[in-house]
Amino acid sequence: MPPTQNAAINLRLAQLGLPLPEGSEYTEAALLARPILARQRELSRRLADRLCAADGRIQSFLDDYLAETGEQPQLPHRTLVLDEAGLARALSLPVDGDRFTSPLLSSYRLVNGVLHNPANDRRTTAGVFHIAEGGLPIPDDKLAVPMLTFARLLALAFQPPETDMVLPYSANQPEPAACFVSLLLRPLVSPEVPGSVREKRMETRFIVPGGTVANLDFVEGIFGNGGDPYLPENDASLAPETWTGHTGCVILAPHLTRVTKKEVGLPHVGEATERQQRDGMCWENEDELYNGGKAFKVCARDTRGVIVTVIADTYFGYCKKEVKTQISYSANLFGNAEEEHSGGALVFASYNLGQEYTGKYSSDEYSLADVLERDPDRFAEQPQGHADDLQQPHIVLVPGDARFSMRDMTVSWDRPDGGAATVPLRADKAYLSPSGYRVTVAQQPHDPSTWTLVGTVPSATSCHKPATVSGGGKSEISKAITDAFIVGSAFTASFETDIDSVTSILDRDFSRRFLDPERNGEDTRPILSRDRSVGSVIKLLTPSPSQYTADYNAWLSRIPPYIKELVYVVKRSYRPEWGDDWRSHFSVAEIDGRQGNSLRLDGTKVTLSMLRVGYNVDGSSRLFSLRHDFSPAVKVQNQDDITASTVVPGSQLGLDPARSYKLVENCENLLFQR
Repeated sequence: MPPTQNAAINLRLAQLGLPLPEGSEYTEAALLARPILARQRELSRRLADRLCAADGRIQSFLDDYLAETGEQPQLPHRTLVLDEAGLARALSLPVDGDRFTSPLLSSYRLVNGVLHNPANDRRTTAGVFHIAEGGLPIPDDKLAVPMLTFARLLALAFQPPETDMVLPYSANQPEPAACFVSLLLRPLVSPEVPGSVREKRMETRFIVPGGTVANLDFVEGIFGNGGDPYLPENDASLAPETWTGHTGCVILAPHLTRVTKKEVGLPHVGEATERQQRDGMCWENEDELYNGGKAFKVCARDTRGVIVTVIADTYFGYCKKEVKTQISYSANLFGNAEEEHSGGALVFASYNLGQEYTGKYSSDEYSLADVLERDPDRFAEQPQGHADDLQQPHIVLVPGDARFSMRDMTVSWDRPDGGAATVPLRADKAYLSPSGYRVTVAQQPHDPSTWTLVGTVPSATSCHKPATVSGGGKSEISKAITDAFIVGSAFTASFETDIDSVTSILDRDFSRRFLDPERNGEDTRPILSRDRSVGSVIKLLTPSPSQYTADYNAWLSRIPPYIKELVYVVKRSYRPEWGDDWRSHFSVAEIDGRQGNSLRLDGTKVTLSMLRVGYNVDGSSRLFSLRHDFSPAVKVQNQDDITASTVVPGSQLGLDPARSYKLVENCENLLFQR
């Protein structure tokens, strides 16, 4: 931990009059600040430790909402305010140690950060969601809580055991500091409409016992830090153009799983309503625990725009989901906005280029000279005609028409002076054309012994997956598809007959296939030409009524799929040194005196990748062979769970005024996956 961060924490502890770590109270900075902080504490005492603006709005709501109950639970007036990002993480570990353990959670300092393990790590929602009566309608699948019970639960939430209040930061000290810790969040509710409407955010306050400060480290990492709530510049009400007008509060109180139903004012079963009996909001024996002693969260909210939630657990997921719930609550009241249970990723299409590839992204629009002129400080031009990336050394910038060869492991191109240039092709390098097309060397997922060239396009497709229910596929959009791959063998029904069919296809003249007469005769490349890629061959043998003649399409339709598959295998495996003698390299094994059906290349079985898509009636997998130029897309996840959206007319965006458009923006700074 940086020394300045320790000093910042010690200053805030001293401001609250809490014990400091041994030795730190006698530092020069502490001695200088001591009289100033003493005066500030006395001023705060005389002002009765006034609440910050957001807490004042929450307290006013509670006073009015719970007025009929006779209970007046009060927010804590003195908390350790996390007014800077990173303080929560520093507070979650001892100042003089790398590990903190309590009945609630365990935290460990790692080389790359910190590991938090809450005592409860669950995903179940059964019996968890409780909603106080007297506000908005309560869905039938949620548990309805009497207002008096909510008031008492809230009051008890601010009376945790002393052990829960101890800050991990000073847990090893002779006199550890114990207090509540608070954090201000400003989660996004409605995205900005460029040139028309500014983004809108709500305000959410977290208040937790000191021992659960790791929960604040978690939510701060996802939603950011809203700053010091006591400063006017962080008061949402003073910037109404960016505030939805809604305020949320989340209080952690894991000790509430130990309170009884009678203690919080629930009725005896004989006096309970039918719904209270159904929801278990009544008791028969006086020692019955609320919610059976299991974790829960209970909230109160109405149309005034304040929502207060008590979470009786330390499971991090509940903290994140509660912010998500409060964003949804704010969006519904604000209008023309929606919180989406969604996922998303930027997807860059990739292709298996085989063993040889000649670049085709060499248009006049982009050249190596253009890139070097635009970013002279980033790239260092080399004598051979390529350039090295000074920021990311694994990137090599090459001309757009460069030739890549796995056979001799080289990248080559023609120089302007008529000569040729060559650099080694390496697996630890990424080769970029001036347009951004990337070529790398990669192992095949199904066969680590096989290496091929993989090309990735420079432009991305933004994939957004709204999913209204869990299991709707929001996270799958950013996952690799390789988990659904199955490796199979290349099949031949009758080896000699099938190879003859492949030969006739390879020997065919394809130059007269085009529907446009002017294009006929211009493409004379044979299938096995190094100037024709695997993808080009697949396109060549795929019917296209808009490009090819009817006779050619009819001929293609008569080729059995497994014969085309064999053509692709030959193309993928072909080496220039074979010349016309490619047949001798393929064979099948002989089994019991007859020819088998699994194709072999120089004695090694040829494998294919297949995609598993569902199951057949008999329970077997439905398998589909993948194109030989297929490679899983490169994905950059940019949404995980929570997205804010709004719908606007096209006229506000300078687009089609007869159409409406949905604008979406991810609400999370960091994406959280289990």
